[in-house]
Amino acid sequence: IATMLEGRLQTQQRSSCNGRETSLSSSGFGMKLEAVTPFLGKYRPFVGRCCQTCTPKSWESLFHRSIMDLGFGSVILVKEENTRFRGWLVRRLCYFLWSLEQHIPPCQDAPQKIMESTGVQKILSGKAPEGAGEGQVSDHVKKEVQRILGHIQAPPRPFLLRLFSWVLLRFLNCLFLNVQLHKGQMKMVHKAAQEGLPLVLLSTHKSLLDGILLPFVLLSQGLGVLRVAWDPHTCSPALRALLRNLGGLFMPPEANLSLDSSEGVLARTVVHAASVPLGLWTGALAVLRSLRNCWGRSRRVCVRVHLAQPFSLQEYTINARSCWSSRQTLEQLLQPVVLGQCTAVPDTEKEQEWTPITGPLLALRAEDQFLVRRLSCHVLNASVASSAVMSTAIMAALLLFKHQKLLGEFSWLTEETLLRGFDVGFSGQLRCLVQHTLTLLRAHVALLRVHQRDLLVVPRPGPGLTHLARLSAELLPAFLSEAVGACAVRGLLAGRVPPEGPWELQGVELLSQNELYRQILLLLHLLPQDLLLLQPCQSSYCYCQEVLDRLIQCGLLVAEETPSSRTACDTGRQHLSAKLLWKPSGDFTDSDSDDFEAAEGRYFRISQQSRCPDFFLFLCRLLGPLLKAFAQAASFLHQGQLPDTESGYTEQLFQFLQATAQEEGTFECADPNLAISAVWTFRDLGVLQQIPSPTGPRLHLSPTFAVRDNQDKLEQFIRQFICN
Repeated sequence: IATMLEGRLQTQQRSSCNGRETSLSSSGFGMKLEAVTPFLGKYRPFVGRCCQTCTPKSWESLFHRSIMDLGFGSVILVKEENTRFRGWLVRRLCYFLWSLEQHIPPCQDAPQKIMESTGVQKILSGKAPEGAGEGQVSDHVKKEVQRILGHIQAPPRPFLLRLFSWVLLRFLNCLFLNVQLHKGQMKMVHKAAQEGLPLVLLSTHKSLLDGILLPFVLLSQGLGVLRVAWDPHTCSPALRALLRNLGGLFMPPEANLSLDSSEGVLARTVVHAASVPLGLWTGALAVLRSLRNCWGRSRRVCVRVHLAQPFSLQEYTINARSCWSSRQTLEQLLQPVVLGQCTAVPDTEKEQEWTPITGPLLALRAEDQFLVRRLSCHVLNASVASSAVMSTAIMAALLLFKHQKLLGEFSWLTEETLLRGFDVGFSGQLRCLVQHTLTLLRAHVALLRVHQRDLLVVPRPGPGLTHLARLSAELLPAFLSEAVGACAVRGLLAGRVPPEGPWELQGVELLSQNELYRQILLLLHLLPQDLLLLQPCQSSYCYCQEVLDRLIQCGLLVAEETPSSRTACDTGRQHLSAKLLWKPSGDFTDSDSDDFEAAEGRYFRISQQSRCPDFFLFLCRLLGPLLKAFAQAASFLHQGQLPDTESGYTEQLFQFLQATAQEEGTFECADPNLAISAVWTFRDLGVLQQIPSPTGPRLHLSPTFAVRDNQDKLEQFIRQFICN
């Protein structure tokens, strides 16, 4: 571990001003912190369960009951026992023999079935020349369909697939120590495959290696050849021909043309009949570049593949349509509150869709487009919940948001993550884990030796803080409910207690449940949907109750009984109201707090326990980079050069965030993704308007927010949720 002796004094002074120094010391902690395990008690937390509301049958039938008892296995660990043969020669050729025994299902007559489909016949019958006979129409159909299918896919070549799997197996063993796969998650996928219906797998692209790693993993587990959708623009013609023979799928260029283009109608019809999986994976050239970068590493690493619980798409389409409710745009919901025109928040959901509008999606009806967008929210929610939290994310969050000893805080934050039902991707001795994590982050932190066994860890200013903020964002889903609640409490206290006041002064204020609901709703509407990833079937008011319950469970809020309210334990005079009696069954939560009229007399105080101030500050700072970027975007409105294209204005805002970071030290906000999120949110809020022009759509500042006073109101509205 390197120590920066020359710049120690200067670095310590700068870090002391920013309050970001962290000591790596184990003094004061017992033996229970010497080891970190990826489970609480006896079992690991199960993650990635499908939605019980939209897919109740899949939730029950496609769940493996003994999943908690099953561990991980390495898919690249191939031995003599994995083949049908035995002997010393088999032990030396086990990779090759294993590749020969892989099951590759025979290719069915897909072109004939596609040509006979109703949609293709209907489209191509109208494209036949006038006066053409029946035979000529058939030849025309064959030529058109075969041309499009030749671009989309080719029959898999068993020899090439086995050769490729053998080469990839040897290469992955050279690159990784192991590729872990949870046996229980694989059992659920096998159970879904036994239904006899095709499987569609969507990837969240955690790495550039996904395009070759995931097909190999599924092929090795007996699921056959995975048809992978690739982006044709990143592949050369020769590479595209090879990937088609290995099971690759390529969207025809005509499929992304506008709906009024006659050339794209046939391509979209053939794609619909061929059932191409959703999503595009990165090209092979980018994968090869990443492999070249990994080849020079002296230490091999481990890889884990997560699989969420499968669910029936047919069941989802039937049940999801019954969960639709009224929705309003963000401009209708939030703009009157921001400008002070009203105080009540409408009892409706937010309509905010950032799904890219492509050719195949435009070909669907409006109702089906909405169904696809809701499906994407469900899939992203499950995939994020399935992903394990890595040690670098925990360390980055501690370095950015905590100011205490790393060993104890690392163990505590790992335990808190597991308590919230999220998995972690590491285990081992605590001191070794912390030192290894700091080694991975050595380019972004400085390590200063204080005593013989203690180190002072200081994040490097500039791009190092930006990188740590990106890593810490991976921890946000585990603490999102508490973080939203803490920022909402901060916004509620903003007008009552000075932010620099003592913690005891904030605990004096009474917070009514209705006020908490309102603040949580305002923050939920402000935060982007791709950050919250709320399930579409869950209402915002149900989520408000969940946030409030989490704040009570973690000890930040305590119930306070006012003299005029009924005692909490007095159940003798409680009655179910008519509103509650006639509620639909899906509207009930774990408590009866959804009856907001009965919540008038419920009050809370901030807990005065010794650990609460630090935990409250930690939760608020998890959302700090995003909220600070939004506030700086509001202050930039009078400086931005408008009208401009969306990408041009985003670049202007990003440069402003970088300049502000140099002045104020807020480098965690200087992220281009935060600039994009701010521009999209302001567009939905009605701050920016997108107006068509001959050169394309351009952003304009709306007349309402052209007034400097309204710009200041927007910035003040955002800053009330920020805890400095």
